[in-house]
Parts: sequence; structure tokens; C-alpha cells
Amino acid sequence: MSLMILDTCVNCDVCEPVCPNKAISLGELYYVIDPNLCTECVGHFDNPQCVEVCPVECIPHDPDHVESQEQLMRKYEHLMAKAGP
Repeated sequence: MSLMILDTCVNCDVCEPVCPNKAISLGELYYVIDPNLCTECVGHFDNPQCVEVCPVECIPHDPDHVESQEQLMRKYEHLMAKAGP
């Protein structure tokens, strides 16, 4: 699954810099996660880094973007191939 940021986000700015895929950006009111870029840190870390640093625990799984670990790994591999060396 991709992750999502709830409207309880306090815009503390700690999640954006820890995202290895640059999936997090500032939306109109609070931070948002691009489901096309979010791999839940699969391929980079054992746990989603944004969830680890979030002080208000407002980053759950996005039920609209369900993905298996295998799909997340394929997405990670695709993103890394696009990024190049």
C-alpha cells in the first residue's frame, strides 16, 4: 500500500526530507504523499521513514492504493531505473 497523510498533519516539516523517493510534498493545507512514488521505503529501509519521524502519527496506509510487498519492490526497482546512476 501507499501511505497517506491525514488532515491532522501539523506541517512540522520532518517527513519530507526523510522520504527516499521524494514522494512527499507540501499540499495546499498540509503535506501529501504521491502514491505513484511511495514504496513505503521498500528497497531503502525496513520501515517507512515518514511514519518513524511523524510526531502526531498521521500517516496510515492509503486504502485507495493497496499494493503487495512484491508490487512495492517492483515500483522501487522502476523508480531506481528511472533515476539512473
